[in-house]
Amino acid sequence: MQLVTAYIDGLNLYYGLRDKGWRRYYWLDVRRLIENLLKPGQMLGEVHYFTTRTLFGADKIERQSAYFDALETLSGVSVHYGYYVIKNRRCPNCGIVHQVPEEKMTDVNIAVELLCDAHDDAFDTAILVSGDGDLAGPIKATIERFPQKSVVVAFPPNRRSVGLSSAATASFVIGRKRISDSQLPDEI
Repeated sequence: MQLVTAYIDGLNLYYGLRDKGWRRYYWLDVRRLIENLLKPGQMLGEVHYFTTRTLFGADKIERQSAYFDALETLSGVSVHYGYYVIKNRRCPNCGIVHQVPEEKMTDVNIAVELLCDAHDDAFDTAILVSGDGDLAGPIKATIERFPQKSVVVAFPPNRRSVGLSSAATASFVIGRKRISDSQLPDEI
């Protein structure tokens, strides 16, 4: 039996669903999603979900907190948090300065967890759910240092990266059926 560990870029997955217009699938059971992606002969170990808490909008903060609370009830799922920093950006057209949140640590946290787990022999195959090309380096390093291991990229809807596809052992796009079949129950 081949052991699989999953690494989910939560913001990348969320924006992929949003951009596709699949808001009805936000209440996603990430463990079930990965189980639905497994091949015969594979067994799921841990699921690592990486995200950052939103800073603005009481309703958004409440919905996001409810979702994170639901994820933390799932066996074998751990949630890893980054953070936002507020940056001032000047509009090149009108010159108005406005504040923009910039997410920090998600990529670094994924890279560290992936490489540490490879070193600790915590998987035979890693599934990375992301379309962020910045993660190509950690994938390459994992495969080069641990050639017996595989890293498969599962692209969220509307998210692709040639760099990730090139670095990974394999890649594919997660389809609507797998996502719709992976919803949390209405009450947790």
